[in-house]
Amino acid sequence: MNFLKTPSASAAALTLSALLLSACSSPSGSTPAGSSSSEPAASPSIQEQSAAAPRLVLTHDGGLTVFGAESLEPISEIPLEGFLRLSSAGDGRHLAVSANEGFHLLDTGSWSEAHGDHAHHYTSEPSLTGAVVKAAKPGHVVSAAGQTAFFDDSTGTVSFVGTDSLGDGRLETEEVQLPEAHHGIAVPLDGGGLLASVGSVEGRTGAAVLDAGGTELLRSDECPGLHGEAAAAGSLAFGCEDGMLVYRDGSFHKVPSPDSYGRMGNQAGSPESTVVLADYKTYRDADLERPERVALVDTASERVQLVELGTSYTFRSLGRGPAGEALVLGTDGALHVIDAGTGVVASSISVIDPWEEPADWQQPRPALQVLGSTAYVTDPAGSRLLAVDLATGSVARSVQLQHTPNEIRAAL
Repeated sequence: MNFLKTPSASAAALTLSALLLSACSSPSGSTPAGSSSSEPAASPSIQEQSAAAPRLVLTHDGGLTVFGAESLEPISEIPLEGFLRLSSAGDGRHLAVSANEGFHLLDTGSWSEAHGDHAHHYTSEPSLTGAVVKAAKPGHVVSAAGQTAFFDDSTGTVSFVGTDSLGDGRLETEEVQLPEAHHGIAVPLDGGGLLASVGSVEGRTGAAVLDAGGTELLRSDECPGLHGEAAAAGSLAFGCEDGMLVYRDGSFHKVPSPDSYGRMGNQAGSPESTVVLADYKTYRDADLERPERVALVDTASERVQLVELGTSYTFRSLGRGPAGEALVLGTDGALHVIDAGTGVVASSISVIDPWEEPADWQQPRPALQVLGSTAYVTDPAGSRLLAVDLATGSVARSVQLQHTPNEIRAAL
């Protein structure tokens, strides 16, 4: 796709896209827009494995640690300065690490290649690829439709990279410049279009659909405070301060909260379910609300069910099981397993000691990551990483860490 389009002055007032920048290729010897000028990292030794060998990545003060998901043994320490955040990059191998300069691409060193009715599995030494998608304030990362979208909150610029090219040391990017900077999100759509948040530095108001040329096709202004995104079976969902905005079958649907202020700012979806799990807060002016209810939003029936947990939780507490179960890591130290269809708490698995949410959101707190039928839980207070077998409802493995963990992510 090669284009450079600028809408007319009247169109700019009516459409979300003010400018579409750059192209799929760059002149010989130049650096593609939004990418680093760093040379690709040297290719580490590759080994074929008898089975898939997924890996986990934990952030800590001063860098990253990569672990084997099965053994929980540390594989590599990678130094990187700054407050580090992790996002799935979409290819099952790479993670986007938000740090100084923008989004750094981490090769976790584990991947599979399909060959007809079977697959081959490989591992290599984890490493930063040397590529950086430039962003002054790196925000959300979303992959869909063969593209990975990186959102720069400081400028409202969305940088798109082909998901199958994330391992390239020099990334070729396309950029879409939204009219105003905001803490936003963009989802690539089939056919080259995108679904993007609408907002400004004062806040977000909704979302709009753009075609591949930047023309706005559809908009909804029914999502005050839009934050976060989750994919469910057949739908995309965005959290609002008064419910959830659902994009389904080419149109927007507003699912209101039971309360006039019922914020669903963080979500967890599953391809196995039409239901999205979300946090649920009802105090608009609270400095730190510790809610004890979660919301289950059926994106098909547009029904909201609130579930009382009897314990609080945080934005790093939400996950989904292999069959679409809703999982919540409570401050009581238990992993609560909820039937997403009925809202019944099926079980509560004791994992770590009770804990309290820190006042500063950047500070470490227990975090949840699910990979297959295993739920991984970090324990900053004890500097531990634990693996919970969801089938048996018990802690299967635990390992002591050298660093206090903050975020955790598997290469999904």
